[in-house]
Amino acid sequence: MDLPAASPLAVADDLAAMARDLFAALREADHDGVGITRETYAAGETRAMRRIEALAREAGLDCAWDAAANLRVTLPGTDPALPAAACGSHLDSVPQGGNFDGAAGVIAGLLALLHAARAPRRPRTLHLFVLRGEESAWYGRPYLGSSALLGMFDPAWLDLPNLRDPALTLGAAMAREGAEVPVIAARTRLLDPVSLSHFVELHIEQAPVLIARRVPVGLVSGIRGNQRHPTARALGEAAHSGAVPRWLRRDAVLGAADFAMRLDATWRTLLERGEDLVMTFGIFTTDPREHAMTRVPGEVRFTLEWRSESDATLDAFGELVRTEAAEIARERGVRIELGPGVRTPPASMDPRLLAHARALCTRAGMPHEVLASGAGHDAAIFANAGVPSAMVFVRNEHGSHNPREAMEFDDFLHGAAVLREILLTGDEAIP
Repeated sequence: MDLPAASPLAVADDLAAMARDLFAALREADHDGVGITRETYAAGETRAMRRIEALAREAGLDCAWDAAANLRVTLPGTDPALPAAACGSHLDSVPQGGNFDGAAGVIAGLLALLHAARAPRRPRTLHLFVLRGEESAWYGRPYLGSSALLGMFDPAWLDLPNLRDPALTLGAAMAREGAEVPVIAARTRLLDPVSLSHFVELHIEQAPVLIARRVPVGLVSGIRGNQRHPTARALGEAAHSGAVPRWLRRDAVLGAADFAMRLDATWRTLLERGEDLVMTFGIFTTDPREHAMTRVPGEVRFTLEWRSESDATLDAFGELVRTEAAEIARERGVRIELGPGVRTPPASMDPRLLAHARALCTRAGMPHEVLASGAGHDAAIFANAGVPSAMVFVRNEHGSHNPREAMEFDDFLHGAAVLREILLTGDEAIP
């Protein structure tokens, strides 16, 4: 879709060229031979953030690092008493991920501030937050930087081991990259939510809806919360595969498989009733040191998560999970242990900002779709801290968290322009 250069949703040619070069530079720096690997609170993430800082400083923008080692880029306004408008996203990736997940939002925010810097100074200050650790792939917890920023960081997380290097704790990694760990451990709020008028984040869509609908831009209504159990187990009894009859077996694989299929049937029923829910067994394995063709497995390790826009649905499905686990134990003699749970609450995007964004797109002739986000984003932390928040999705083929992310650059420019206008004019929608 081409928009005229005079459209309010266009991006200047030189800024577009800078964005294209920046995507290429980030890819070159962190491509691992398959995809992008940029570990949080590690050298790759810091290097990418320094690259953004250098471009921002060169353009005359102010830059500062907070106690959680987040980067804040600022274009000062003429009235420092006014709450600032903010945007932002992350630069960490999952292992062998894509080049656009997170980075697209950071680059779009930088374009917005550089665009605004060319116009007469506005009363309201603008911030771009480049946030640490949005992905849970490294320490099992998402939103590390934004949680620390807004005083929602649990000090117990500092002891979390790196999932690929258990000798390294999150606290040690944070200190290595310049964070002030005692400040974070004290749960100090690094930003007062009332200092922001609103927050907006751009992200690639991580599902195929916009591709299927042939729409370049999405406007997010809400972000699903989740309940996660990363260390769940099914415990039966190991036995000889040829000697023990079915009626005497306590087969952990069949017990875990039965558990999964029962929850799948429950999920289907809830969807038919109109509930918003997704459920995933992300890891499902026997111990490779013990499993064998001739062994009835005594233990299966798995992960389980479910997501919904509704806290009530998350709670109700949790009750069903526990009920089915008890049935498996009674019928198969296999005990299901979910292990510690990690809860992330849902977040609603501000309806006034959503209506404002829809009006912006409609006036500019920009096709758009309103949809919920099944994936989590830093915008959820801002929204749940009381900051009116909005999200813009950019159409992206092949999903994300894989090296095949395929965001068209023109779609990115359209989304970046929508983010910019929400950032610059969103205060009109909020009294």
